[in-house]
Amino acid sequence: MSVAANNLQMFQYIKRDTRDFINIDPLQTAGLLTDAARDALLEWGDGYSVCDYCNGALDLVKKPPIQEFVHKALPEFLGTDAARVMNGARESKFAVMHTLASAAADKNNYVVMDAWAHYSSKVAAERAGLEIVQTEKPEKEIMPEDFQKAIEAGIEKYGKKPLLTLLTYPDGNYGNLADVKKIADISHEFEIPVLLNGAYAVGRMPVSAKEFGVDYIVGSGHKSMSACGPVGVLGVNGEEAAEQLFRKSAYNKVKEVELLGCTSRGAPIMTLMASFPEVVKRTQPENWEKEVENARLFIKRLEDEAPDKFKLFGQNPHNHDLMFFEAPGFFNISEKAKRGRYFLYDELKERKIHGIKVGLTKNFKISTYGLGAEKTNFVADSFIDILKKYDEI
Repeated sequence: MSVAANNLQMFQYIKRDTRDFINIDPLQTAGLLTDAARDALLEWGDGYSVCDYCNGALDLVKKPPIQEFVHKALPEFLGTDAARVMNGARESKFAVMHTLASAAADKNNYVVMDAWAHYSSKVAAERAGLEIVQTEKPEKEIMPEDFQKAIEAGIEKYGKKPLLTLLTYPDGNYGNLADVKKIADISHEFEIPVLLNGAYAVGRMPVSAKEFGVDYIVGSGHKSMSACGPVGVLGVNGEEAAEQLFRKSAYNKVKEVELLGCTSRGAPIMTLMASFPEVVKRTQPENWEKEVENARLFIKRLEDEAPDKFKLFGQNPHNHDLMFFEAPGFFNISEKAKRGRYFLYDELKERKIHGIKVGLTKNFKISTYGLGAEKTNFVADSFIDILKKYDEI
């Protein structure tokens, strides 16, 4: 069957009309490429370019220095005994769950996870054949005792402990940072391994699996490590757990089963490595503190200058760049504006600000990661000016 040639040009030379905008989308703020990564993207963008240098195992490629990155730099960064580069955080979560499910002596197993767990955590469990027990939705934030109750509820329901406890850090809804160490301690009292989903943490802020006391940690390269997607990272503590997770194929002795032999094989892994020096630098405590200060600056501006027009959900004082606001001021405007609920997107676009989804006014998530004080203040000014323009303040 032939394809009409005159219809094919639509797929070429597609531009992003928001490329030079201030981006406040939590999915993208910490995924913007560094200059070094943009160079790597062009250099290594052809197909499986890295495979030209591979003798059978991606993580053992010495030039470019993937072996050095995967087996030395990455475990040190994650605070783990071993690590791998994956195709994303969700693939990492599935690999852990599938490994534990495959090794279990019986079936009908389950995993305990927090109430705000990302949908991909649930899909990963479902794909691995596991049931799910979640903590109850808290009034403000996930507490260690919530996991204690969920584990006990799971044991009562299934007559056995879960294969795994999964904690989202921070949660992707409100940007709350739970007490990982206490939750890990509770899980380990039941002899349950812990997986930390750090999709919005690894690459943004200081994180160490060993210091937290967790057994597995996953991160997202395209969300939080300035890499082109899809790419993620997976770390594990304990020699036995690592051998189980990274077990070799019976049909090809150098291929690891849970990785389907190899994972990221071109531009994603090369951009991940190219951005890594900057990622290490920005996750130093003093630099992360500046990001938290910027987020708090933004919150304070809205609370002081537009009281009752914005309500922050989650921890306050806030401890992360990801924020969730209810915005009755914007919602009121959407009820009478000519463009209705699309007015906010239009107003922000005029100011070259991008990141709040089209049509959202009543509540939304934003991030100030990497903006710095000047751009953060500009976004706050814009929010306040829009309210003034429509006589909301």
